[in-house]
Amino acid sequence: MKSAFSRRGPDIVAEELAAVLSTSASFEFKPLFEVLHTNLRARNAAKGGEEMLRLRAYEKLQSLVQQGIVKKTGKEYRGVATALGNFLALAADRNASFALGKFHEPSPRADFGLNGSPSKVEVSENKSPEPQTQPKGLKVAETKLPVRKAQKGPGKKGQEGRKTAAEAK
Repeated sequence: MKSAFSRRGPDIVAEELAAVLSTSASFEFKPLFEVLHTNLRARNAAKGGEEMLRLRAYEKLQSLVQQGIVKKTGKEYRGVATALGNFLALAADRNASFALGKFHEPSPRADFGLNGSPSKVEVSENKSPEPQTQPKGLKVAETKLPVRKAQKGPGKKGQEGRKTAAEAK
């Protein structure tokens, strides 16, 4: 079963952030966003409004900081050259595979640390899977719960209570 996110297109905001931060300059968020916004408008890729784009860009930037692609010093952001190069190469590979119709993405969050290459997650495959059996003594519960019938109106007790309250006045 394929997930709903398997046909998502290239992440233009993260790519443009990486491209802007690949320069040797360091940016605060506001000037960084101004450059990002003008670049995306030139590419006709600024969709969803400026405020929504600002939120998405900030979220992507924090994600890049968390992955080690961008370094944050105080309020300034600066790209890590080797990690940015790997990120842009992987993004170009994903864009090419998306253009060819292959929608599989290798990993949503690869580790682009300072070692220069994304870490690979090795998955051990069991060549002879054991059949799934239930442990002895385990019973499957097939209990039917009672269903209560809905009453129309307040019922006799409710009406009696109203009468006595009205008579008490």
